[in-house]
Amino acid sequence: MNAIDDYIKQFPDPSRSLLRRLRSTIREAAPGAEERISYQMPGYFLEGRLVWFAAFKKHIGFYPTASGVAAFEAELAPYKHATGSIQFPLDQNLPFDLVARIVRFRVAENLAKAKATTKAKPGRSTKAGPKAP
Repeated sequence: MNAIDDYIKQFPDPSRSLLRRLRSTIREAAPGAEERISYQMPGYFLEGRLVWFAAFKKHIGFYPTASGVAAFEAELAPYKHATGSIQFPLDQNLPFDLVARIVRFRVAENLAKAKATTKAKPGRSTKAGPKAP
């Protein structure tokens, strides 16, 4: 058991079942991501912040950052959403395929940013500096 398991088990079904499936969906879409509790909810990190999720009384909150929401704006139209958050009502089917695509988008985005940052850093010289007198 870990902190994510503890988070999920505190909720009754059907929320618990949805959270387990959501977790599995995220892990499959981002197999190298680190899981940990962040902002008091399950979070995923891969070359930076990736996504989070949380359970509420009437919905599951999914937090793929602003870029994750913006990139899928048209497909998210049926759901209440804001700059970096999406609400999936508990009385509707959770769109796991859409969640997986959003997570894969965020993975690609984070990896591209990390690669660009690495390229932008000037290389260190292997030559020794001047010797002290």
